[in-house]
Amino acid sequence: MKHHWEWLVWLMTLLIIVAATEAHGSLDDDEKEELLDNIEEVHSEESKSYLEVAYQSPAPSGDVYFTETFDAGTLDGWVLSKTTKEDADEEIAKYDGRWEVEELKENKLSGDMGLVLKSVARHHAISAKLNKPFIFDSKPLIIQYEVNFQDGIDCGGAYIKLLTDPHCQNLEEFHDRTPYTIMFGPDKCGEDYKLHFIFRHKNPIIGDYDEKHAKRPEVDLKKYFNDKKTHLYTLVVKPDNTFEMLIDQTVVSQGSLLEDVIPPLNPPKEIDDPKDKKPKEWDERAKIPDPNVVEPEDWDEGGPAQIEDVNAEKPEGWLDEEPKIIPDPSAQRPLDWNDDMDGEWEAPFIPNPKCESAPGCGEWQQPMIDNPEYRGKWKPPLIENPNYQGIWKPRKIPNPHYFEDLNPFKMSPFSAIGLELWSMTSDIYFDNFIICSDKEVADRWASDSWGLKKLVASANEPGMLNQLLTAAEERPWLWVLYVLTAALPVGLLVLFCWPRKKIEEEDMEDIDFKMDDFLDPSEKEFELKKDTRENAETYEEETGKVMTEEGFEEDEESEEEGEVSQEDEQDSAIENQSSDDEMKEADEGASSGDGLKKSLRKRRVRKD
Repeated sequence: MKHHWEWLVWLMTLLIIVAATEAHGSLDDDEKEELLDNIEEVHSEESKSYLEVAYQSPAPSGDVYFTETFDAGTLDGWVLSKTTKEDADEEIAKYDGRWEVEELKENKLSGDMGLVLKSVARHHAISAKLNKPFIFDSKPLIIQYEVNFQDGIDCGGAYIKLLTDPHCQNLEEFHDRTPYTIMFGPDKCGEDYKLHFIFRHKNPIIGDYDEKHAKRPEVDLKKYFNDKKTHLYTLVVKPDNTFEMLIDQTVVSQGSLLEDVIPPLNPPKEIDDPKDKKPKEWDERAKIPDPNVVEPEDWDEGGPAQIEDVNAEKPEGWLDEEPKIIPDPSAQRPLDWNDDMDGEWEAPFIPNPKCESAPGCGEWQQPMIDNPEYRGKWKPPLIENPNYQGIWKPRKIPNPHYFEDLNPFKMSPFSAIGLELWSMTSDIYFDNFIICSDKEVADRWASDSWGLKKLVASANEPGMLNQLLTAAEERPWLWVLYVLTAALPVGLLVLFCWPRKKIEEEDMEDIDFKMDDFLDPSEKEFELKKDTRENAETYEEETGKVMTEEGFEEDEESEEEGEVSQEDEQDSAIENQSSDDEMKEADEGASSGDGLKKSLRKRRVRKD
């Protein structure tokens, strides 16, 4: 029965799959698009109440050093760089990348504007003055702003620089080498996803600046670059020399300015003496050839290390006349190719396609194999070097540039903020910059700006059905998974709730029980004697005859033949009655294992 149910469930599942597949296949492309449009319209109507968000430009709730919302629709207060980038080709050295103030492409708020990087493969530089310089004293530094990679990102950054005071007096000269105090923000090139926190630390001995990079976050940053959502980036640097980096108000990295930066903040106390040289007699060899062993006179190198395989044969189909590589027939001379500067143009070589289906091309040669008789040049065995002195190292001297800065939070003041970027993707969106010293002020600013965008983005998330249909359009095999998922509970419901068929009595009568399978030898003998005594007692009461082991004893030996025949008839009747009783007992005990065994034992004995 179990196998029948399994076949039934699989059959029903197969029918559902075929029906769903046929129904899906019957829709043409226009009908599918119409279905998706209707679903989107319904979802849009259901979401209208969530999209009606009243937006007002956020206002700082406390003391701030800088804020910018761009909601005025202009770049007032911002200065475009007019200089050129050093060490770059003349064609791309200019900071001529275009900036615009625009709304978001998706999940926009009415009246909300942002700064958008518009050019591809161009250098961009723009900066603005702070309300007042930030001085690192007893208050923490909090930097916060929003970024949205509206078209994803191939290679480019969205970080900001806090320009060191007083090197930022003329913002039109802002370029890649303008001194900065802190650089913070996301950056990506290839498959390397980063969140920068770099600060320039001054060596108090020699006055030079070194860049100190915070250790990389351990979380996966990929989704923040690819989901086309607005994300909130926050940096908190505290006077106790600790820092935190947050994305969407969640800490993704934290550490100490003293310990969790690369290279280390403080230099070593001792360094290698640059004037110390290794003595000529210094012996670094741990083992040397044994000088007491000489080469045997009969040493034979055994010929070359490799020899030709004389047993090898040229494979059938080898193309002797075809070269292994040929000039690419599809290659074309570049339009900007200059013979005088670049030389004569030649097509690049590619593998010969004719050789792909052949064992090989070109002149066939016997393959080389290792020479089994080769012993090589004789070398004396190695022994421990008695003059071994170890690996030489220069002596240590005090580091003349050593210092110990126990408070790296005291960085150089800064008085401007700037974006100096290169990107291979356009439409990178920036918004709602704030620099302050109070975390509550920054959080309130975020709730009045980024919080509303997050709410709208959540409301505009596509519904489950729409997501499933969209995924199935890109991957048609998902329809099979959908159907199987829908059919599984139906199959289980049928399997457990379908009424079971009653076992018919005829099926039980066809079962041939063997008592030897139920009883052991001692139990068999006991049951046999017990049934024999019961049958004898019943027989004596009804007939008056005594039943012994040899047979039946008659009460009178001189009974007439008529009486004998009468007794035979009575015996026959008794046997019939016993058979009827036996069948009745068997029927009544069918539901009990003991009753069934008992009736079968009686029937077995009486028949014997």
